[in-house]
Amino acid sequence: MKYENIVEGRFIKRDNRFIAHVEINGKDEVCHVKNTGRCRELLTEGARVYLEPSTNPERKTKFSLVTVDKGGRLINMDSQAPNRVVEEAIKNKIIFDNVTFLKREYKYDKSRFDFYMERGSEKAFIEVKGVTLENDNVVSFPDAPSERAVKHLDELRKAADEGYKAYVMFVVQMSDVDYFVPNEKNHKAFADKLREVSREGVNVLGYDCFVSEDEIWLRDKRVEIRL
Repeated sequence: MKYENIVEGRFIKRDNRFIAHVEINGKDEVCHVKNTGRCRELLTEGARVYLEPSTNPERKTKFSLVTVDKGGRLINMDSQAPNRVVEEAIKNKIIFDNVTFLKREYKYDKSRFDFYMERGSEKAFIEVKGVTLENDNVVSFPDAPSERAVKHLDELRKAADEGYKAYVMFVVQMSDVDYFVPNEKNHKAFADKLREVSREGVNVLGYDCFVSEDEIWLRDKRVEIRL
């Protein structure tokens, strides 16, 4: 996945989940943040950030913040990127093989999963979670309590009980981390649920990504999951 016409800036402050002030070429620009999480450890005053200009001349924010430099490590914080890089990786046979059918945003019963996939006799659902929270080279999810994420795990377990292959895939939006752990401190209910469903048929996967100022793509490198 590649961004176009990336520009560099310095983070000033964040008004709310969607809006940030960034200094670009000496000017305070109001920018769109493509991640509604807290990201407090990423968006610190003076942090070097990378932004994609909007192609819509009528949009109020001229730039979208997509990547941040955290102590020399580039972290993509575009919440739409994980699904896109997973789709690219499957289609390019970087992950999974013999895939004959792939569909995004697939509705099943009362649920909607990120992907439905068929390969051979396997019929599978995949739920993707982007990971941007890192501390001492260990990554975790979520960075804030998410009842929706807990609900997704219950829905995946139900699909597994009904004979489908079920995956929750943590896409680490940076490279070369040591391992992944569920964020017990921020949301114990999610951590407990992840351990529970992993024992009951849901496959827990982690992959890291190559990240540059203007690119992100999934690497064929599994991240160790420690539950």
